[in-house]
Amino acid sequence: MSGKQHADLGDIQETLFVPVTARAAETRRRRPVLRDPKAVEIVESVQIKAVYTANWGGFTIVTRTLIFDEWVRAFLGEHPAGTVVELGTGLNTRFERVDNGTCHWIDLDLPDTIEVRRRFFTDTGRRRMVAASVLDPQWHDVVAGFPGPHFFICEGVLVYLDEEKVKSVLRETARRFPSSRIAFDLCGRRLLEQQHQMADRRGMAAKWAWACDDPGAFGASAGLELLSSLPVTRPPARLRRELPLRYRARLRLADPVIGKTFTLNRFRPPTGNLPPACRADRR
Repeated sequence: MSGKQHADLGDIQETLFVPVTARAAETRRRRPVLRDPKAVEIVESVQIKAVYTANWGGFTIVTRTLIFDEWVRAFLGEHPAGTVVELGTGLNTRFERVDNGTCHWIDLDLPDTIEVRRRFFTDTGRRRMVAASVLDPQWHDVVAGFPGPHFFICEGVLVYLDEEKVKSVLRETARRFPSSRIAFDLCGRRLLEQQHQMADRRGMAAKWAWACDDPGAFGASAGLELLSSLPVTRPPARLRRELPLRYRARLRLADPVIGKTFTLNRFRPPTGNLPPACRADRR
């Protein structure tokens, strides 16, 4: 620990170190499925409590990251100058992996997290850090100043927040950005119970606040249409073929345990939110 920086973060914010340590551990492998030297730099320079290391379930966290990366690349393939908005970004490094040289990017998180983030990242002409709560829709005004369409990503965050407040912000986001895409993970009741047990066992203060076993119904209640939903253990076929045998084997073993209770989901605002002239172009 000697010589490492201290990060003064809240209980929920501290969980950002779980995906960081997972990506760093994967990067250090002889044949990593993703390379994230920035995550290695962070892990080597910041004091991280042992409870937040991702030696439990790290491969599912990395797989989740790979799937979201795939979705963002697909979005940027269609909209090269569009804007990606990472809600509750933590110390994410997706921009470093998928930047196409023309896209725009917003990294949004609470002020204490953004303060730590600024130690390792800087704003540019196309990329900006925003200190705000996901639950405060005033950040919509910042996003509206960036070129559309917009792709909102929220990875490993919403389950810690108040469910009804989450729905309220999603409804407002759908209304404000009718041509957007919105992607986030959802965890079912069984996985929530397992997380609570694990948190008690490891002394973690942050616990998930709610569960969802029906992404389509949740999306509808939040004013969204479900485009796709898949278990983290069943990545898209093209991505799955590229995974090494060790990952495919672990995912097969994990599928009966977490399977459909840990889903990654893509949504869009309902077509009724669009002006009639735009609806024919919706895909």
